Order: sequence, then structure tokens, then C-alpha cells
Amino acid sequence: MPLEGIRVLDLTAWWAGPAATTMLANLGADVIKIESITRPDFMRYTSVKPPTFDGWWEWAPLYHGANNSKRGITLDLTRPEGRALLLRMCESADVILDNFTPRVMEQFELDWEHVSAVNPRLIQVRMPAYGLGGPWRDRTGFAQTMEAITGMAWVTGWPDGPPVIPRGTCDPLAAQHAVFATLLALRDREESGEGRFVEVTMIEAALNIAAEQLAEYGATGEVLGRTGNRGAAAAPQNLYACEGHEEWLALAIETDEQWDRLREFLGTPTWADDAALNTADGRQAAHDQIDEEIERFCKDRDASTLAMDLAAQGIPAGYVTDGRDIAFNPQMLHRGFFEVEDHPVTGPHNIPTVPFRYARHDNGWVHRPAPTLGQHNDEVLRELLGLSDDELAALRADQLIGERPVGV
Repeated sequence: MPLEGIRVLDLTAWWAGPAATTMLANLGADVIKIESITRPDFMRYTSVKPPTFDGWWEWAPLYHGANNSKRGITLDLTRPEGRALLLRMCESADVILDNFTPRVMEQFELDWEHVSAVNPRLIQVRMPAYGLGGPWRDRTGFAQTMEAITGMAWVTGWPDGPPVIPRGTCDPLAAQHAVFATLLALRDREESGEGRFVEVTMIEAALNIAAEQLAEYGATGEVLGRTGNRGAAAAPQNLYACEGHEEWLALAIETDEQWDRLREFLGTPTWADDAALNTADGRQAAHDQIDEEIERFCKDRDASTLAMDLAAQGIPAGYVTDGRDIAFNPQMLHRGFFEVEDHPVTGPHNIPTVPFRYARHDNGWVHRPAPTLGQHNDEVLRELLGLSDDELAALRADQLIGERPVGV
């Protein structure tokens, strides 16, 4: 694997940071996720089990998807003893990565000044939401706030309705920016022999995919608004209700050739003979009428069958899939995008993996299931720090490490 032999200390939580370190783990790095029994990764608490269910914190689907292939330990970094153990781990690590607000690592005295002092070859990657400087540096940021601040929500929704957040695009986006930056830092270290400090901010990553509004306003003075499911280029473009409950067809006609094929697929109805519809501008002007006719055509038909038949004719169409069916998409099954994570608590289930392939690698990307809380305490602390059974027992008795959240 490309990152075999690289060790990453993972001090991340929620989605953006864990998604970054999971990609590094999928690529072969030994990623050690560090939580504490007083403050586990709060993504664990987005569980599908109620708090009355023992071990409910191990049943969070998104936690599994963003933490597979790692080892996991607990360590109380608020105490000097816990911090000292982490610094000892830094001596043999290649990367330490966090996505806390800036003040957290500074309060722990685990910022660049301190970690580089114990290991000059260490790469520190920090993922603050808004950056390490500026008036917003200590604000907590989530995808929802990023989608609002960068304007994504402004253009999402219906013309007569409020802005709508897209729900989550910013976290995996920031994660992959962090992975890219980490790989560059590792490559640079091969030549320089020196560690590097890397800063990756979620808001700047988000602005990279929200640039259309800024570019449009700069070029034309137009402030883009909300257009529902319609777009500036394709017409008709919308979601059309089909037979059954919550069965929808997605359709987007971008060229005159696609329009001709759609018209033929619909049976060349009289309403579609209007010459004005032969151009994109004409179809945009008549979008409401076209939508009504397509809705009438779709309402008594099966959405999945329609989508397959339209796509077979070269017409851009798709079936709107709910979360229960995504893992059974035939294309994704063929490509092996989902792999089975056999978890010691939750059992086997499908999780999404890496969205690219190496020609000479066909053994899968998931190397181990997401760790239970503190699952590898003894293994990692023996291996990296040489701690004895008595020392581990003392740490556990003092609640510096553990395998169960405090208070549950």
C-alpha cells in the first residue's frame, strides 16, 4: 500500500477530520485514533440505538464509515500524564492531525512548537474551521455553517422559499484537501528530511466549490438565486413524481439532440411539436408547460424502469434513491465501492470506501473495522511505549485510559 510504514496520530472528531485520517488508513497508514473516556468522538453519539441499550455508542453508522481501518485508544489529554504519553507517541509518529478549534491544541500544549520539539520530522496537520488566525479563529464550524457562509445555501431551495443547506458536502471536501496536503508534506519530507506544519481550513475548501456565485457576479453583476431543481443550462431539468409513494425520476436535457430523443421517447406528442422548443432558450421559456406534460407522462409509470429506459436512449435520467437502497446500486456493486465491515459489536454491514482504483490493487480498502472505544489501548501502548501490564492497569485504574465512556 502507498502509505505502508507511515504512522498517523489521529486527534479528530465528527466527520471532516476522521474522513481525512480514514483515507490515509485506507491507503495503508497505521492510523491510531485517540479519544478519551471523558470525551469520546461525539459522532459516536449519533447512534441508531437508544441510551438504554448497552454499548449504544458503538452503533453510529457515520462513525463507522469515517473511522474504519484505524486502531483506537483512549487517553486523557487534559491531564499532564496523558499529554506526556502522547508526546512519547509523537517521537515515533510521522503525522499528527486534528480538527479542533485552535485553542484546544494550544491549551494541551500540543501545537507545532511543542510537538516538533520532540520530533523534528513530524508533520502536523491542523484543520480549524476558519483558520488559525483572524477574528473567527476560535469559532466552531460545521458543514451547515460553512454552507451558509459560503453561499451554497443561498442558491439551494425554491425561488419562493428560504435558503436550504445541502447537508454535508463540506466535511468530506475538507477531508480530501487535508489528505492532499498531508501527502505533499510527506513527499517534501523525503527530500528535506524535515517535518512540516500544515493548515487546512474548511471554509476555504468550501469556497473552492462555491466559487460560481462569486465568478458570475464578478463577470455579469448577477446575484444567482434559488431555482429549485432547475438549472441555467439544462431544460427541462427537474424531478418528476412517478407511480407509488416517493418515487421520483430525475431528468436533465442539456442539448437539442437529447431533446429530440426525449420527444421521441414520449411518443412525439403534439405539444412537443412547437418549433420554439427546438432551442434551449425556447425550452427554458416553456419550462412550466414542459414540466406539466412530463409529470402527466410519469405519474402512472415506474420510476426505476423509466430511468433505465431513458438512459438506454442516451437521455440523462436517473432514479432518485433513498438511503436504504444506495448500497444495492448495481454499478456500485460491480465496482466494489461498498465493502463489508465486520464489526465486533454491530456485526457485518456495508460501508463506502475509496472512490478510485489502482490497477494492481484489488484486495479492498477496509483493513479493519472501526475501533470500539479504547479497543487497542493495550496493544498500542505496549507496542509504541513498551508499557507493562502493571502500568496499563494503573492507567486504567486512574481513568487515564478505558473502554467505556464516563457516566454511561
